[in-house]
Amino acid sequence: MATRLKTLYQETVIPKLTEEFGYSNIHQVPKLAKVIVNRGLGEASQNAKALESSMSELAVITGQKPVVTRAKKAIAGFKIRKGMPVGVMVTLRRERMYAFVDRTINLALPRIRDFRGVSPKSFDGRGNYSLGLQEQILFPEIVYDNIDQIRGMDVSIVTTANTDEEGRALLREMGMPFRSS
Repeated sequence: MATRLKTLYQETVIPKLTEEFGYSNIHQVPKLAKVIVNRGLGEASQNAKALESSMSELAVITGQKPVVTRAKKAIAGFKIRKGMPVGVMVTLRRERMYAFVDRTINLALPRIRDFRGVSPKSFDGRGNYSLGLQEQILFPEIVYDNIDQIRGMDVSIVTTANTDEEGRALLREMGMPFRSS
């Protein structure tokens, strides 16, 4: 079962990008490789409940069980020892990735208060895009009464584009609402 965004990509985005950049082969057209959803939890070292609630929230939002990220080394100033849990992350690929990006673009981003579009400058130089969301309640799957604290997350969209220009064109054609600069 192909998701709505994947169908849009295959039917309209590929021909538009091929025409715009003059690709000679369909495999040169940039596509989404993976989406990484990350949430850092500084309080997880003291509060195990924060880690559990974050894991369940990310599992509901992404449809996949998150992995606990652990501290690589001790940092005395933050009271963190090596191996302590410091966050959770999920790497999405294929159908789940397309479904998540579709829900983010069409459901979550429009629910941001005073939303004027996402920054077109958040590319890394190789066509990958990063975006921070301040609240998990932007996603309709999260029930407001069941959350203990508002927490944000970082979303990194990794593409096969070689330049920021190609990555921006890919995401724009997929419906990403970029702010006009």
